[in-house]
Amino acid sequence: MGEGKGQRGRGGRALRGSLKQQRQRGGLAAPSFSSFPRLPPQAVAAGLPRTMSRTLLWRRVARAVLGPLSTESATKPWGRPAVASAGLPQGIRKKGMCYGDDACFFLFFFSVKDALSFQTPEIPTSHNFDKLLEFDGDAFGTENDLGLRVESETWHGTDANETTRYQYKDLIQTSNGYLRLPAPLFFSWCAHDNPAGFLMNQAAKCNTVIQEKDCTTLPALSMEFYTNISILAVPNSSQMVNITIQSITVQTLDGLRTRLNNTDVVMLPTLHAKSCSNVVLEANYLTTFTEAGEIIGVAVSLVLGTINVAAIFIQQAFAIRFIQQDTRPIPLSGSPGYVIGQPVRAGFRSAGSGVIQSVNEKGQLTIMKSTPAQDCLGVEGIRTPVLFGYNMMSGCQLRITKDADCELLAPALLTVLKGQNFPDCVATFGDSLPQNGPDWIQIHNNITKLSTCEIPVSFEIEVQWTKYGSLVNPQAKIVSLTATVMTAALPQVALGNESTIQILTSVTFADVSTPASPGYKALPTIKANLPFDFFFPFV
Repeated sequence: MGEGKGQRGRGGRALRGSLKQQRQRGGLAAPSFSSFPRLPPQAVAAGLPRTMSRTLLWRRVARAVLGPLSTESATKPWGRPAVASAGLPQGIRKKGMCYGDDACFFLFFFSVKDALSFQTPEIPTSHNFDKLLEFDGDAFGTENDLGLRVESETWHGTDANETTRYQYKDLIQTSNGYLRLPAPLFFSWCAHDNPAGFLMNQAAKCNTVIQEKDCTTLPALSMEFYTNISILAVPNSSQMVNITIQSITVQTLDGLRTRLNNTDVVMLPTLHAKSCSNVVLEANYLTTFTEAGEIIGVAVSLVLGTINVAAIFIQQAFAIRFIQQDTRPIPLSGSPGYVIGQPVRAGFRSAGSGVIQSVNEKGQLTIMKSTPAQDCLGVEGIRTPVLFGYNMMSGCQLRITKDADCELLAPALLTVLKGQNFPDCVATFGDSLPQNGPDWIQIHNNITKLSTCEIPVSFEIEVQWTKYGSLVNPQAKIVSLTATVMTAALPQVALGNESTIQILTSVTFADVSTPASPGYKALPTIKANLPFDFFFPFV
């Protein structure tokens, strides 16, 4: 046994001498298997099993390549543990076992939690499933992770603001925490711990799992869960703002909705046989704030319905909007593309100030509206808005007598057809802002007029639009609007007689989208460079 040990010592020293020469030549390269020392036959003959012999050989290689644990490790007795931390980053220790002069096993210990790459996950069960899948606005995480994020965002919303005002994305504080707005998890299940941010409009639909016993016990089904909240006017203040009920709408099992006149009543869920009534199906919050960042009012509109408790889940819808005090929101006709049935937005270009629009969103682009009297000269000022996607037509009758003056009749009819102030530009998208000039296109006006006096007899508006964006969710974009006025000569009428002329107005929408061609993304190129000793010591 002593002879085998001496042979192993000479083999280890030979390997270290070989590695030292390689370092002096220009760096330590990955040794090949042919350069590894082999145990002499005496080691096996001395009674060492072959597995133990191979283990001692690899110990020798590790000791020679990675060095001793400390300067005193060479003199440590057989099998004595050794610990070293000199030269290592803070929080990392090297601990191992030295065997004589050759063999050492060691492990690196990380005492810093953040240095761990992999943590042992907690196994989900029926008791901790909801805790492991908390939802924080736009991300999932454990309850502890969410606590850190909420704590960080709370500091930004309180200390940074000196508790005097809310700023964009600050969490809205309540008397017992934060204002929560349900949001969908995977499979669209509702998570009721999603905090609402200041000035962040949100709208979501999610599903809530129900059982027969949950009708009167599940808080998410009761209107008190969404109304019995006191909101802090400014962060960390004692001034409270109670949520007021703006409207209550009751929905039957068949989907028929009826709006109640009294909003002071509290309607709690009630179980009747296999149906549960007064369940919250929708909750829409409207938050009013001042220019100083103070919340002065919160109103909620509720939709309470009757559901069948035999259903596995119900769908609920939630939304929150913000509006500044003493201001009127800018009406939009889409976001970004036009929505069918919404008014087409138009205005007048002004040098240096963008586009000037009428405050009446339904009076920006209009046409003549037909009346039962059918008198063209009596319908001036009666208009109807041009709605996107709706082809429209209206008309009236003009009675001509002998004393009709063409010079006076022509401009009067043109005003009846086009209106008092016909715009000169139209918005390409439903949410185009007046200050964004490229989002507005010029209206083309075509007027056919001969040398002699003629009167307008028709006014035609043609709107060309295209599908813009992704094939999955295309957006309607107006690319051209042409207004054409057709004229005709004033008929000659004998004295005592009269003639009737039909005056028409029409609006047509034409889809000029080109057929979409399928496109494929280029395959990704993987550029991976492994270190030269990645497979050491196997290759």
